[in-house]
Amino acid sequence: MDYPSTLLANAVSQLAKLPGVGNRTALRFALYLLKHEKETTFQLAESLVNLRSEIKFCMVCNSISDTDICEICSNKKRNSAIICVVETIRDVLAIENTHQYTGTYHVLGGIISPIDGISAADIDIEHLINRVRKGGIDEVILALPTTVEGDTTAFYINKLLQNCPISISAIARGVAIGDNIEFADEVTLARSITNRLPFNELYR
Repeated sequence: MDYPSTLLANAVSQLAKLPGVGNRTALRFALYLLKHEKETTFQLAESLVNLRSEIKFCMVCNSISDTDICEICSNKKRNSAIICVVETIRDVLAIENTHQYTGTYHVLGGIISPIDGISAADIDIEHLINRVRKGGIDEVILALPTTVEGDTTAFYINKLLQNCPISISAIARGVAIGDNIEFADEVTLARSITNRLPFNELYR
């Protein structure tokens, strides 16, 4: 597509790099920003710059935070003896939206996937194991995608934690096989968390 302005073309090119945004949608975004007050564009740009330069990752659970320790980990009302292990921060948001879980989290930042060149060393498993070994943990819930990669990661973590005096559970299969946690509806996800099963019982 030919554009009447190089500046517009550059803006469209950058916006089109966002997931799910094609050139047509990127053009619509750019024209929207041009049509409205400059302050709208400046506020958007400032928020994105601040997000990229100032966001932190919680030193405890690896979730995103404005401070060194996120609001969930620092909340005295949360049950710090329970850790829900998830793939990404999006999964934390999905589970929190169910309002059925009151423990803490551990964000792996990915799952084991040899096809994609992702090994156990590439995700934050070691930090999880260290959290458990320090003590004070009663249960680890493996809330990973119901895919081959998710199951592989769950089996690996379960094996590493076998000698720890904790219970290891997995979300019930109310989440369809092959689904990612973030795409499950809130009712199904809430039931999967509430009706979780011992890991070894689920994978007999």
